[in-house]
Amino acid sequence: MSLINKLNRMKKNIIREEQQIEGRSPTESAENSIWAEHGMTVFTYENQSCLIKEVEYPLDYKHGHYSLGEFHKVVRLWNQSHSTHPLSSKGHESHELFFFDTETTGLGGGVGNTIFLLGQAQVLEDKVVVRQYLLPQPGNEVALYSSFLEKVNSKTLVTYNGKAFDWPQVKTRHTLIKERVPKLPPFGHFDLFHAARRLWKNDLDSVRLANVESEILGIKREDDVPGFLAPMIYFQFVKQQRPEIILGVLKHNEIDVLSLITLYTHLSLKLLNTNLEATENEHYEIARWLDYVGDDETAIDAYEALLNKGKQNEDKTYLALGAKYKKRKDYHKATVAWEKVAKFNIPQTSSIAAIELAKYYEHKEKNVEKAIHFTQLVLNYIRENRDIPFNKEDIERRMDRLEKKSNRNIARASAGTEEFRQKQAKS
Repeated sequence: MSLINKLNRMKKNIIREEQQIEGRSPTESAENSIWAEHGMTVFTYENQSCLIKEVEYPLDYKHGHYSLGEFHKVVRLWNQSHSTHPLSSKGHESHELFFFDTETTGLGGGVGNTIFLLGQAQVLEDKVVVRQYLLPQPGNEVALYSSFLEKVNSKTLVTYNGKAFDWPQVKTRHTLIKERVPKLPPFGHFDLFHAARRLWKNDLDSVRLANVESEILGIKREDDVPGFLAPMIYFQFVKQQRPEIILGVLKHNEIDVLSLITLYTHLSLKLLNTNLEATENEHYEIARWLDYVGDDETAIDAYEALLNKGKQNEDKTYLALGAKYKKRKDYHKATVAWEKVAKFNIPQTSSIAAIELAKYYEHKEKNVEKAIHFTQLVLNYIRENRDIPFNKEDIERRMDRLEKKSNRNIARASAGTEEFRQKQAKS
């Protein structure tokens, strides 16, 4: 072997040993080209490194019931909509939504929990790009967050339970190195976990993303690494630094962020076209959601449309409509709705409607006898030991007050009649 070849071999060995000492096991050297074989590149910064993997999908790629490109459709629909729903992407372009998920060394919070994988997806004009940032081993977080923040150019995060977990964890880890990395940009945040819980908590055993994928979105994972195994697999990867160890975790995270695109598309279509896209239960929960966030006109439209769809939740729907009509001071429609609920004889809702009617007839119509009638209905429920949201003593006090008012009215009417008779006699 020539002297030059011997020196080159020695040089390679020296470089490898130096990199291992520095904790920079993945490099751009020929010996580590195996990273590139698995679609990963090495990012170095301040003598630290992280691994970046980027995967592109065509817009016609079908992930569950939808192709990824249908996301463009729902963004256009939101921009044409007048709804003020919290999931509305009105004012956004598609690429400005940032689908985001992390993998961590544990489920708890605090500085002891390290994020080892940051996964993101963006829907561009002609493709979907999934980009992942992997921490090769602890002590390289400056490189991890520098590479991640270098590519962030979006307005709004889209996560699954990210408000409670993922993004607070990012903030915590970022705080520890904030003097050495770019600032975290301000973000809006669509947390799809809360939407899933609202719509499907009564239909699914659990609203974990895996359940929503399989039961709602038609996404079937094959040979998937369970999320709870990810920390153990990562620790093995840190020790051995072999790509094949961590590839399953990367794929799991990749599916997670793609599923966020599908889930946002699915939820948006239900919210934007509730009459056609939603089941009766989903329709009712969407109407309640619109009601809760103060989108009153859209909520009323949703409740009214639900009554034409079926009988499920009919009493609750009429009760909600009564409250919305009352807020608009449309007392005629409100009383019609409440009287329908009162006739259903369902203690929980009928008692609330009866109290609303009692208040209306006492204070608006000055019809004490009708107010007594509806108050008595509530007392009947209480005496039957029905489960209703009223205190017995409060209802009894209301009845006592109404009966006294009725007696005064009778006395005044009687006195007026007697006075009239006396005047008639004198004349």
